[in-house]
Amino acid sequence: MKKEDLLKQFDLMQKKFGSINCNSVYGGGKDKNPKLCLVFMNPTAKNIATSKEWKGIRCQWLGTKQVWNFLTNVGLFNKNLNDIIQKIKPKEWSPEFCKDVYKEVSNQQIYITNLAKCTQEDARILPNKIFKEYRNLLLEEIKYVNPKKIILFGNQVSSIVLNKRISVSEYRKTSEDLKIEDKVFKCFPVYYPVGNGFFNAPKAIEDLKYIIEME
Repeated sequence: MKKEDLLKQFDLMQKKFGSINCNSVYGGGKDKNPKLCLVFMNPTAKNIATSKEWKGIRCQWLGTKQVWNFLTNVGLFNKNLNDIIQKIKPKEWSPEFCKDVYKEVSNQQIYITNLAKCTQEDARILPNKIFKEYRNLLLEEIKYVNPKKIILFGNQVSSIVLNKRISVSEYRKTSEDLKIEDKVFKCFPVYYPVGNGFFNAPKAIEDLKYIIEME
């Protein structure tokens, strides 16, 4: 599936599963052969790209702070750029600044996406049945991006993507194979490091540093 076709499908899924007042949010960064593909859950309405008035790129975590701190602590994001992020307010994220942020993501050989691309107006947790509706599209996205390693954040994302029950506490620094057609991708379940999972961020940082150094 071509990238343009994927984006169209994500927008259709927003109409079905998301708020009519919000945009769907896509993946972003190095979208061809990155070292890492980071898979989170679903977009937060705090992301400025979810606004119907937004004219810039529609990528994950724009206008937020925790993820960029997390990636900086792992060594996967520029500290000076993160210092700016931590100081400015969401409304101060211009389309140009957002491009700069994701240029750095690409320079770090990372692609960031969510399992589900639909945005709600609140912070509700999506049920498994909605995440499962996105699984095949995520597999198409992974096939298109072709990452060297895939990081699956949290039990719910890991279990749905790998199609088996996963507890990240039992998978620390280990991988599961994900076969998509004739290609096998290495997937690493990792603690969810932001939001309600913020207290697990130190474990996620430790494990992600280890995974990065693995051959």
